[in-house]
Amino acid sequence: MGTRAERSAGLRCGAENPARRRLALGARQQTHFWSPRTPSTRPTAPPGPARGVARPAMAPDPVAAETPAQGPTPRYFTWDEVAQRSGCEERWLVIDRKVYNISEFTRRHPGGSRVISHYAGQDATDPFVAFHINKGLVKKYMNSLLIGELSPEQPSFEPTKNKELTDEFRELRATVEQMGLMKANHVFFLLYLLHILLLDGAAWLTLWVFGTSFLPFLLCAVLLSAVQAQAGWLQHDFGHLSVFSTSKWNHLLHHFVIGHLKGAPASWWNHMHFQHHAKPNCFRKDPDINMHPFFFALGKILSVELGKQKKKYMPYNHQHKYFFLIGPPALLPLYFQWYIFYFVIQRKKWVDLAWMITFYVRFFLAYVPLLGLKAFLGLFFIVRFLESNWFVWVTQMNHIPMHIDHDRNMDWVSTQLQATCNVHKSAFNDWFSGHLNFQIEHHLFPTMPRHNYHKVAPLVQSLCAKHGIEYQSKPLLSAFADIIHSLKESGQLWLDAYLHQ
Repeated sequence: MGTRAERSAGLRCGAENPARRRLALGARQQTHFWSPRTPSTRPTAPPGPARGVARPAMAPDPVAAETPAQGPTPRYFTWDEVAQRSGCEERWLVIDRKVYNISEFTRRHPGGSRVISHYAGQDATDPFVAFHINKGLVKKYMNSLLIGELSPEQPSFEPTKNKELTDEFRELRATVEQMGLMKANHVFFLLYLLHILLLDGAAWLTLWVFGTSFLPFLLCAVLLSAVQAQAGWLQHDFGHLSVFSTSKWNHLLHHFVIGHLKGAPASWWNHMHFQHHAKPNCFRKDPDINMHPFFFALGKILSVELGKQKKKYMPYNHQHKYFFLIGPPALLPLYFQWYIFYFVIQRKKWVDLAWMITFYVRFFLAYVPLLGLKAFLGLFFIVRFLESNWFVWVTQMNHIPMHIDHDRNMDWVSTQLQATCNVHKSAFNDWFSGHLNFQIEHHLFPTMPRHNYHKVAPLVQSLCAKHGIEYQSKPLLSAFADIIHSLKESGQLWLDAYLHQ
């Protein structure tokens, strides 16, 4: 891999003609979309006369007159060539049969460098469509990355992907868009925001009206934890660009909800969450399963693999027990609460930090006069403790019990369905989980407004039934219990492999 200066030079040359790019990159392989024209073999004309001296007329070149102008020739690639560009030095991906070199672009990718890199060497057509709300505008910026296209004899995607399933899902998406299910009801989200603000006000009024004794204090903490959980689900909507038709307004409201109402950075959420959606439950690509292997052994395949390697960072055969200690209670107050500040300072995300500070200033000014400093700190960490339990149980019930493995480069539908499951619809379940009980539909259509999940669910079920894909939906408490059952099972699989394989 060249130096940073060399890579920068390569990026600058990418917009110039191929010959200059070859000079800048040296021996590095030429990958520009258009092949250079064949250089002329005739001798160059001698230098012209000095300024002021008459230039003699030159006779027309018969060779040039007879040779027709040559148009640019597109470069063609095979899937094997694309697959080889998946490492750190070179990264290519394919969208709609077009081949793009994203080697230098990853660091400038608005969604983060890792999420786009997870598809290096692969077809990324479906995730590209799923994540972007203005695809035409994005493709204009991608033109500078275009280096060629797949050879005509090459299939549109890799043999590891189900062609019939992929084609029918794309038809389903077109139907969903025609039905208007990708358009948000702004009144729904306005009322949702208002209900959060009312809960926030009710929490403060509880202490102001009834005093700071134990019961009003506890009720205030419960109300504030509901505010934090529900604001978490609402920022999720704005972060996925599912409320407004333009990214600008989604980003602005995302900063307000996650920054001012929750005290967390939008950039951190984007960095983590889009990776999860791109490759759910794929080890080393989905950050939501980064607790494997240092805290938990997750999934049947990875747990057996860990046991065979004789690795033991924790007593995994007891993980279904210590999950109650280091999982739901601890994630937010003991980890996220502190890591988010490290993240924004280390990455110099000053806008995010400013939004976060407004939350802490507002919370401090609202509750310290009523409670005093010590009780205020106690309230804050009780709220984070309650919110953490709420957040972990809801977010893990859809994924931990499902298939967890290395990335096998499967098609979009299979990747999402094997890693997600649903929880039955009800008014409480919808509110309690922020409609993430429809996790399957959310993962297939991440920019779809949540109030439309139940409308598209029957169509997704029909597609799954036709192709023999399991569509799992279960009661809320069963989903919670399955987290513990799966941890117990994978812990036992690790122990058997550790002792006997």
